[in-house]
Amino acid sequence: MPDLLAARLQMAVSLGFHIVFAVVGMAMPIFMVIAEYRYARSGEPVYLDLAHRWAKGTAILFAVGAVSGTVLSFELGLLWPRFMERAGPLIGMPFSLEGFAFFLEAIFLGVYLYGWDRVSRRAHLFAGAAVAISGLASGVFVVAVNAWMNTPVGFVLKGGELTELELSRAFFSPSFASEAIHMVLAAYASVAFAVLGVHAAALLKTPASVFHRRAAGIAFGVGAVAIPLQLFSGDFAARNISEYQPVKLAAAEAHFETASGAAIILGGLADTESREVHGGIRIPYVLSVLAKGDPHAMVTGLDSVAPSDWPPVAVTHLAFDLMVGSGTCLLGLAAFGVFLRVRRRDPFDSRAFLRAAFVASPLGLVAIEAGWTVTEVGRQPWVIGGILRTADAVTPVPHLLIPFATFSALYVMLGVVVLVLLRRHVVSVPVDVGGT
Repeated sequence: MPDLLAARLQMAVSLGFHIVFAVVGMAMPIFMVIAEYRYARSGEPVYLDLAHRWAKGTAILFAVGAVSGTVLSFELGLLWPRFMERAGPLIGMPFSLEGFAFFLEAIFLGVYLYGWDRVSRRAHLFAGAAVAISGLASGVFVVAVNAWMNTPVGFVLKGGELTELELSRAFFSPSFASEAIHMVLAAYASVAFAVLGVHAAALLKTPASVFHRRAAGIAFGVGAVAIPLQLFSGDFAARNISEYQPVKLAAAEAHFETASGAAIILGGLADTESREVHGGIRIPYVLSVLAKGDPHAMVTGLDSVAPSDWPPVAVTHLAFDLMVGSGTCLLGLAAFGVFLRVRRRDPFDSRAFLRAAFVASPLGLVAIEAGWTVTEVGRQPWVIGGILRTADAVTPVPHLLIPFATFSALYVMLGVVVLVLLRRHVVSVPVDVGGT
């Protein structure tokens, strides 16, 4: 295996593993805060039990996320020294802010976990809210780095070097707002539906469990708010990509030729040799609407750049379809639940809804993995868009297959440990399934 491919695969595995814990760190604290707040308002012990269990889950995933995040920071320097040499002065600030947010999250999580009987109720709830805010901020700061890699600004390029650096411009790059909003909503939606699926499965076995009903109710409430908003943020992101990263959008939609009234292609396999999509469903004008808001607008195709500058089109297109398809299924599940509510039926009395929630539970995380694939693979062959090629940024150290295999095995082991811990400390059914 070529060293460049091994380095890229190692980063892909590391990012793919870490992103799960990153989104949990962004979104999971809000669940324990909502549960504790409802306990304070209602006095129902079931909410206190939920807050305790979700806090344990947050702590477990936070710890593993800290490990995988640390590994990623080392990999950036060891695998991509040329990238860090050029980008380090510009991306150092958001990474430093991310570290500050991480430490705040760790401090307040400690207070939350061990302060149940040691601080006042308000102080404890404030600590939980601080965990939620700092976890969210941590994710946003990392997104700022990725947004800059996609649309680099805040410097002057002289002799191949980045000079006259402007850190504020680099932080608020053209892609920052759309990526940050899209990522935050994706985190809330994916975690909400994953939690909903766990408790839906439990309700299929123990329909009378108040514990699982309350948990599912909180998760569904968060998901039902986040997933429709994600639809609008996706539209915002599509227009931003069309303006600043037209080649990425062309790869995502397998749009080979620049044309007006461009069609969107659902599914199918993109063939770069024939410049066609086999088996896809074409819907005329929709891509022009998504990209420009005008059904007759001109949309840039892959023919605007040399084939050597094309991203891997088949992978990008497949990942984009997987992301959109997964999100659409979750939107349908949310609509199903809201429909039942409008009809004055409890969704958690409907076995059809519970089965659908269980089956759909991983789709949010699937959409996140697919979305990051679009973001990263769709930027290729550049590690810094239009400035530095990935092939020029990799380390000259040989035999990169060895660390790739080693770290992949480590992540598999950590994944198994996490699942065992979550099952034991978070998912297990309380002795009193009534929750009172």
